[in-house]
Amino acid sequence: MKFTEINLHENIQEGLDAIGFEKASPVQEFAIPLILEGKDIIASAQTGTGKTAAFLLPVMDKIMRSKRDGIQAIVIAPTRELAIQIDQNLEGFSYFTEVGSIAVYGGGDGKPFTQEKNALTRGTDVVICTPGRMISHLAGGYVNCDSITTLILDEADRMLDMGFFADIMKIISYLPKERQTLLFSATMPVKIRQLANQIQNKPETINIAVSKPPESIRQGAYSVYNNQKSGLIKQILKEKNLQTVVIFCSSKISTKELARELKRAKFSADEIHSDLDQLQRKEVLQKFRSRKINIIVATDILSRGIDIDNIDMVINYDVPHDAEDYVHRIGRTARAAAKGEAYTLIIPKEQHKFQSIEDLLGTTVEKLDVPEEFGETPKYEPDKQKKFSKFRKKRPDKNRNNRRKSGNNQNKKPSNQRKRKHFKPSEKNKK
Repeated sequence: MKFTEINLHENIQEGLDAIGFEKASPVQEFAIPLILEGKDIIASAQTGTGKTAAFLLPVMDKIMRSKRDGIQAIVIAPTRELAIQIDQNLEGFSYFTEVGSIAVYGGGDGKPFTQEKNALTRGTDVVICTPGRMISHLAGGYVNCDSITTLILDEADRMLDMGFFADIMKIISYLPKERQTLLFSATMPVKIRQLANQIQNKPETINIAVSKPPESIRQGAYSVYNNQKSGLIKQILKEKNLQTVVIFCSSKISTKELARELKRAKFSADEIHSDLDQLQRKEVLQKFRSRKINIIVATDILSRGIDIDNIDMVINYDVPHDAEDYVHRIGRTARAAAKGEAYTLIIPKEQHKFQSIEDLLGTTVEKLDVPEEFGETPKYEPDKQKKFSKFRKKRPDKNRNNRRKSGNNQNKKPSNQRKRKHFKPSEKNKK
């Protein structure tokens, strides 16, 4: 479907023509008409499928046709980078319109907060925010939410993974109950359905299947023990000697530790995770884009919604928690018809998770040989590992046993108050 067939406001269409947007992606084709009809939706589609335009364009259309004053839409995003990116997209789409927006996110000094406060007090059309920062403004009492007609949660699954459920519900408590709620997510776990039941009204569901990684990505995996991982990473980096590499870790702790090890080994590396403030993360990304550093070690904060092209190789230091996240991670390489490489380190207890990834891909990822100097490595036997973990005996809970013992003794008298049994000497002892 072409955008001209959707009948968006002529000023919005003029902006789309100017930036070369002609054909709607599948998620845009399904979502935009439903949003224009005023329906709540749950849309599941992976990063890079055009989700941002799928909700921004119809929301802008509604704003232009309503001609109301005050804040009319609020977009909640999990990270500062994604909030900024959404704001930049809206700025491009609205070039020929009068739709205004502001990105509200934490970090930096007090100057941005004051600028945000002024914009929120005046009532800009669209607010794109991270949860914590928006709550700070709402608590100030100067944000008038009465005119808000649309709430959008972008990357909702990631926000729930990051523990933002309570913050989301806090923000919603300030909003009108009569509103349109749009929920966009890369994956559709049970907790997303539960959230939808709490905040939406008879939502329409859009599910765009996760696409397979490009064939131009060479995928490989190493079956290793945990203590072999950092050494193997260094070996791969030395052999490949590539310009741009992203290494994904599943926790902030492993991200920090690996980045320190690589720096000590004289690799040009830096780290990105949620413990860094917005300015620090921006500086790291800028150094990476300008090739001042070659390697970024990052949590999944970088796997979605961050626009970085021309990445030569992606390494999964840890197997992703969700199979879909694997596609998001390695999708950072081989963009725009370029070639790329993606490697994953698999420890025994994560073999069944990697098998789930292969099931999603519909193919087997090549298992590569670990150099002999690393010693013995585990066999890749995911079925055996899964069976072992299922039938493995649970270790006894010592505290539970102690509690059980103490519970059984609650009605007993202290030992010094119990009646002692009289000792009767044997006949031998009598003698």
